[in-house]
Amino acid sequence: MATADTEPVKVADRESWFAEFATSGRPLWVMDDRLTGVCGWLSLRAFYGRPAYRATVEVAVYISPERQRRGIGRRLLSHAITEAPAHGCKTLLAFVFGHNASSLALFSRAGFAVWGTLPGIAELDRVERDLVIMGRRLEARAGGERFS
Repeated sequence: MATADTEPVKVADRESWFAEFATSGRPLWVMDDRLTGVCGWLSLRAFYGRPAYRATVEVAVYISPERQRRGIGRRLLSHAITEAPAHGCKTLLAFVFGHNASSLALFSRAGFAVWGTLPGIAELDRVERDLVIMGRRLEARAGGERFS
């Protein structure tokens, strides 16, 4: 209900998506707690694919269900906001389903504002869902928590 995938996704289905980060110059940050493995990730991907939008990126964040509500999303998003200017980013966009209250709150607390709503454009389990566009402009700054 959060990813817009309507069928289970296999690792092989994501190999080209993962490889895209190696060639695009955009980061994919993964959080691993060393006990249970990967607990979440955050990516910055090109928005719209035209040169005039090169400083605008789409932020996607995923936290494994058993690790949600433990501050992982907040830490990943904070890291991305700090590091994004070093990757040439000036504007961050998030596309969040209107029914995903947790993600809407996460981005809102991180300084994102609602920039638009696309009503009923997705269908999940035979229910039309709104897509909320959230955005945040960035200022260049240094420092912050280190991730790899």
